[in-house]
Amino acid sequence: MQLAGELAAAYPDTYLQTHVAENTDETAWAKSLFPNARSYLDVYDHFGMLRPRAMYAHCIWLDDADRTRMAETQSAVSICATSNLFLGSGLFDFAKADAAQMLLSLATDVGGGTSFSMLQTMNETYKVARMGGTHLSALRMFYLATLGGARSMQLEGTIGNFAIGAEADFIVLDPQATPLLARRSARSDSLEEMLFALAMLGDDRAVAATYAAGRRVHLRENTHR
Repeated sequence: MQLAGELAAAYPDTYLQTHVAENTDETAWAKSLFPNARSYLDVYDHFGMLRPRAMYAHCIWLDDADRTRMAETQSAVSICATSNLFLGSGLFDFAKADAAQMLLSLATDVGGGTSFSMLQTMNETYKVARMGGTHLSALRMFYLATLGGARSMQLEGTIGNFAIGAEADFIVLDPQATPLLARRSARSDSLEEMLFALAMLGDDRAVAATYAAGRRVHLRENTHR
């Protein structure tokens, strides 16, 4: 931990990623290892690992002081809904995160999760938010999966959007990819409704094409035009 903190300070333009406060057992274990720390997150703070370009997965069992400290240091959160639900870790608190103005993004953590798909991740994240009394719009979910993540890592203008000069890494989604998705999309009368249908009903079949650095690297057969 000491060495990691020293490297983080020596190379502030590098990225730091780890997990924090994923479940109660893990939090208790961290407390046993660092009994003088105020919280699990405080362990990282003590070693100078809260800073811009630091990404912390999960962040379920934080308190208000932790959330404030993450916002102050511009340390970002990766919300891993499929993993958290599969492992029974807990529900991310969007209301408290938003109140603290934390930097948020979506991730899969497939080591403990169930899918690589960001559409499936949005599906589960929506339910997690609703369980906590928060409504996530489809526009916000797609933002968290794209530009939100880029901004969290200070990569806006490089990835996450279609700005001039940005790397053209993107997918093309087909709202008619499956019969159910096509049926629901046909009744959508706004961008919000269309994106919501894709987030709730879409899966890998909805990915019509994939582009990396502006070059098409995947095209699904029988793609709707």
